[in-house]
Amino acid sequence: MDAPGVDVGVVACAPPRDDVASAAVKLRVRSLSRRYEGVTALDDVTLTIPEGRTALLGPNGAGKSTLLKCVLGLVRPTAGDIEVLGIDPRRDPLGVRARIGYMPEDDAHLPDLTAVELCAYGAELAGLPPREAIDRAHAALFYVGLDDKRYMPVQGYSTGLRQRTKLAAAIVHDPELLFLDEPTNGLDPASREEMLSLIADLRARRGCSVVLSTHLLADVERVCDHVVVLNAGKVVADAPLREVLGLGDGRYLVRVKPVAERFEAFERALRDLGCESDPSPDARGEWIVRPSSPDDPSPIWEAALRADVQVRHLAQRKASLDEAFLRLLA
Repeated sequence: MDAPGVDVGVVACAPPRDDVASAAVKLRVRSLSRRYEGVTALDDVTLTIPEGRTALLGPNGAGKSTLLKCVLGLVRPTAGDIEVLGIDPRRDPLGVRARIGYMPEDDAHLPDLTAVELCAYGAELAGLPPREAIDRAHAALFYVGLDDKRYMPVQGYSTGLRQRTKLAAAIVHDPELLFLDEPTNGLDPASREEMLSLIADLRARRGCSVVLSTHLLADVERVCDHVVVLNAGKVVADAPLREVLGLGDGRYLVRVKPVAERFEAFERALRDLGCESDPSPDARGEWIVRPSSPDDPSPIWEAALRADVQVRHLAQRKASLDEAFLRLLA
């Protein structure tokens, strides 16, 4: 990632992105609140989901499920506004559901139905006529790699096959926006990679934007380009993934020519110039260094000059998504 780092507060307190072109906005939420008796599930939530693949993240109880229910028109907000593909789900919930897809975390198949029957049933619920629903069901199952097993009862499938069936049922009516809830849950490494490849392919092959809700942050880094983080019913991040990954802690990765007898002098020079560093480098002469000013690595260069070491690499250290996520929740 070559984007410059940004301060945590900038991401957490970013204003609503009304500058995003309306055609590129799939979901817009303004000042949304949902209160239950004694509990505030959503507290003045404002966010925008653009085209592409967005991760919806947050700890248990953050408000993700309540937000999705409001978007689907299943729960009425206490206050605020929602637009899904330009439609208010409170006024036209069926119109919203006809244009979006949803893959639930838990299995939702009906007993004894085959995969093609289940997908066709979902297509009819979305408003397609029976003949077209059957055709779309076959096409969706072929897309997810289940064409040879489509006449088998879903209840006899493995976890991986059931997850693929749920994805096929979610896209059978060619939605413009797709919500995926833990789509790789319970999958072995090979099946997980196949599912992530399908998710990555949806935008290019089917023109479908995706909102991915998951606890597996590696999946987010693999397929998403935008991140929304909820915590205790509030938005703490709504930014491109590259910006969230830029939330470093002011440290730099420094690699010098591995001449061991000069390491001690370099470390002493760093300390004298107000830099914090790991106690010792690795065998390649690699340090993690935090200068007194995060945006000014010049003391590192000065320390290298004093110690007569050759700097071969110096770059601001980027946070992993795990680190950025924990920092945002702190």
